[in-house]
Amino acid sequence: MEKINREDMLELTRRMTLKRNCFDRIAGAYMDEEGFVDGTFNRHFQKLTARERQDNLDIAKAIPFSDTNVQLREYVISETDRRQGSLWQLLMALKECELKNDAMLDVFYEEFGSRYRANGSYAVMFFHGSYDVPLKAGDKASLWESEEVFRFLICAFCPVSGDYKPGKPDCGFLFPAFRDRSSDIHRIDVFREDGRFAAVERWEDALFR
Repeated sequence: MEKINREDMLELTRRMTLKRNCFDRIAGAYMDEEGFVDGTFNRHFQKLTARERQDNLDIAKAIPFSDTNVQLREYVISETDRRQGSLWQLLMALKECELKNDAMLDVFYEEFGSRYRANGSYAVMFFHGSYDVPLKAGDKASLWESEEVFRFLICAFCPVSGDYKPGKPDCGFLFPAFRDRSSDIHRIDVFREDGRFAAVERWEDALFR
């Protein structure tokens, strides 16, 4: 398990407001307590109403803004976990397609639903974002040029009420990790609202147990 720099997370969350929004797409599924899909959605983020955008920004922001290294912990994704057909490979593909491939999303929902057990119905909420990481001058003043474009996914798993309104996330992740102000595809930041991480090495176990 790796340590997360809180300043990296705060830098990201400053781009998760209505005026400085870094997200371009939201997708997800409503799941019953047995892990079966009740319905799906996939929309351009800017086509949501202002109220919908704010509600969804609050959900996405809750993960990087959570208690660093307590509720949000960083894991190295081993070479074994990056094999052909792995969940990591699926996340890489979802990032590259910017959540525009519903067939790949369905594979994720099926995989997650078969492994995650909830006390009731829940929503899987995917957000695709991009952030032009500014260069830093010697005095740490931001320059106009971008150092790189950080393209990433946030996924939140939220309990839902009878009207399918998602509540605050119970768990989720940020992928790739944003480490030293740069993308690291060999790491992932896993979120658990209760902060109860099993004593495991693998990120999948940390998320699913």
